[in-house]
Amino acid sequence: MSAEPEPAPGAAPSDPSAEVRLHRPGRGLAAWWIVAGAVGGTVAFLLYLEYVGQLTGSTPLISCSISPIVTCGPNLLTPGGNLLGFSNSILGIMLFFGPVYAGAAALAAPAGLRTWFWRVYAVFVAGAFVFVHVLAYRSVFEYGSLCPWCMVVWLVTIPLFWTVAGWTLRAGVWGDADGARRWGAGILSWLPLLVVLDYLLIGVAAQLRLDVIGSLF
Repeated sequence: MSAEPEPAPGAAPSDPSAEVRLHRPGRGLAAWWIVAGAVGGTVAFLLYLEYVGQLTGSTPLISCSISPIVTCGPNLLTPGGNLLGFSNSILGIMLFFGPVYAGAAALAAPAGLRTWFWRVYAVFVAGAFVFVHVLAYRSVFEYGSLCPWCMVVWLVTIPLFWTVAGWTLRAGVWGDADGARRWGAGILSWLPLLVVLDYLLIGVAAQLRLDVIGSLF
C-alpha cells in the first residue's frame, strides 16, 4: 500500500488544442488496488456460497461459523444482508472488479487516465467505505454477531478507500487547490495510522458490545 509519486498531469497527445488532464498512480498503488479487488471479490464469492448454503441447507465450501457470535448465519438472511432484495455478496462480486480494472488500466496506460475516470472510481470506493461501516454498525448493535467473510471485506475496503482518497486529492483529481493536495499528502503519510484507527473503532465497539474474545474461548 505504499504510495509512489505519480507523473504530473499533462495534455492528451491526440488533441494538443484541448487541455485534457491525465493522472496515473504509482505502480505500488495500482498493484495494491488489483490485489484488494481480487481478495474482496473472492471473499464476496465465498460469502455468496455461504448464503446459498443458508437457503438450501447445503454445506458451504468453507464454513465461516467460528463461535455463536463470530458466524455468518445471523447476518446473511437479515434485511441488512440483502439491502436491494438479494444478497449483498452479489454486489461485492460485481463491484470488486472496479479496483482490479482501475489498477490494471493504470498500469497499462503510462500517460495516465482522464480525471472523470478517477472521480467515478473514487466515488464508488467512497460509497463502499460508507456501506461497510453501516454494515459493521448493524452487525454489532442490531444483529449481535460478526460475519467473518464480511469482516475480511471490511479489512480490504477500509485501506482501499484511504489510498484512493489520499492519492486522488494529492494528484489534483479534485482540483489544484493547495489545501486539497496537502490533505491528500497527509492522508498518504499517515495511512497506516488511519487504517489501524479505523479497524480499532470497529474492533473495540464489537468487543465492548459483544465480548467477541470471550465467545472464542
